[in-house]
Amino acid sequence: MIAKKKPGVIGILTGGGDVPGLNPAIRAVTVRALREGYKVVGLRRGWGGLMNVIREKDADNSENFQILTEEVVNRAGRTGGTFLHTSRTNAAKVKKDNVPLYLREKYHEDINDLTEDILKNLDFLGIDYLVPIGGDDTLSYAVRLYQEGVKVVAIPKTMDNDVPGTDYCIGFSTCVTRTISLTNSLRTIGGSHERIMVLEVFGRYAGFTAMLPAMAGAAHRCVIPEWKFDIDHLAELLVSDRNLNPSKYAIVLVSEGAMFKGGEMVFKDRTTDAFGHAKLGGIGDLVSDELQNRTAKFNNGTPVNIINQKLGYMVRGGDPDAIDSIVPMAFGNLALDLLLKGIHGRLVVLKNGRYDNVPLDVVTGTKKVVNVERFYDKERYRPTYENFEMRPLFIMTSEG
Repeated sequence: MIAKKKPGVIGILTGGGDVPGLNPAIRAVTVRALREGYKVVGLRRGWGGLMNVIREKDADNSENFQILTEEVVNRAGRTGGTFLHTSRTNAAKVKKDNVPLYLREKYHEDINDLTEDILKNLDFLGIDYLVPIGGDDTLSYAVRLYQEGVKVVAIPKTMDNDVPGTDYCIGFSTCVTRTISLTNSLRTIGGSHERIMVLEVFGRYAGFTAMLPAMAGAAHRCVIPEWKFDIDHLAELLVSDRNLNPSKYAIVLVSEGAMFKGGEMVFKDRTTDAFGHAKLGGIGDLVSDELQNRTAKFNNGTPVNIINQKLGYMVRGGDPDAIDSIVPMAFGNLALDLLLKGIHGRLVVLKNGRYDNVPLDVVTGTKKVVNVERFYDKERYRPTYENFEMRPLFIMTSEG
């Protein structure tokens, strides 16, 4: 057990997909907490590390947690990814084969809720307060722990920017920056070969990562999960874009969750993660194939060749940009402000350009998606460019 030092022990973890900005957030929480007299425990691999803690005095739990110091967090604080590592573990729905060995006599259902032992592990580690950093999946389990009496203050993270209650999530700005940069690098190829470029980007249920780069001029069109698209109409638009462009190319950004009119999401296989999400993949390939077959109809009988590229992990790798260095610092300090005031069950947020906090259960009570009526031109498959007055930095907020 970790010896306590007043005013208490803070546990911090990162869950779900990695993004640039996680390490600055860990650093911000840790440095401020240590200076306020707290001890800080870094829980490894999200809820997975906490789930695997062995409650024995001499057990080797080095793979499950580490004591954080200023030296440790300063070394990683300006870098991308998360040095605490991450996982998509849902401790309320653990498959039998994933139950820790020492608990398998207790849990033997196909799907098991390990929350009882999660609470015991928190107590064993002496953790008084929990600061999870994650998206709505990771934070949905934080809501469960708060309902069980754990003192939780959460920080929103996801490059899709789809955590409800906040206008901004850590990782989004770097994702948009990388998408614009990579698209601009690829356009020289599109122009050289006079092709249509199909670039698949992240975005399961929300199209923000396609909308903002398109709004910034990186692409002619974008198709998003919130609006099913007609492939013939998309082909017609892109052929027109190409032919009007002096360099004879056109670009469409395709969200991974985008769907053909009359179709559904495209999945790689039938496997699911701990939160029930099947792995998406392949919509860019399908769009490319269908465009190749249709372009001749809108180009005087001559087909237009396609460049098909999935941007994938390139947009979430590397160091954070300026916004994803500043916002995590502010979010971390906001979390400590709340803990010092004895306030728990909150999510730190950015709303209309101001830092604030909202009830944590907002992450399970609603969904954050693009307001199609307000921001997406359903006929032209691109963002609308109007009514920016008094809008926040990234235009589209949690309330639309």
